[in-house]
Amino acid sequence: MQNRHGTMATDRPERYAKQLAGHWARKGSAGQEDGATVIRFETGQVVRMWPDTGLLRVEASVPDDGDADRFAQVVKDHLERFGQREELDVVWDDLSASPAGDTPDATGAPGSD
Repeated sequence: MQNRHGTMATDRPERYAKQLAGHWARKGSAGQEDGATVIRFETGQVVRMWPDTGLLRVEASVPDDGDADRFAQVVKDHLERFGQREELDVVWDDLSASPAGDTPDATGAPGSD
């Protein structure tokens, strides 16, 4: 799996994790695992979100043949759209720090609806 990690500053992290899980639940499964909201897509992608004080921690994962950067952008776009009134911003850790051989291809996003 390829992973991207990021954070989104917000006073309501649980709300946005729940909203994204509800939005995408029909494309796979959503639930709670070890304190995280987890969304698992039938195509192998996984989103994990952990609420923390003043922020939401986010992990976007794709199978090795997927496009982790593209999937991370889809997750970012959805969370920011849900938090548009608060002008929320998901900030991903340095994407150029991917290990050698971790080059994404053009597959792996669940769609942008």
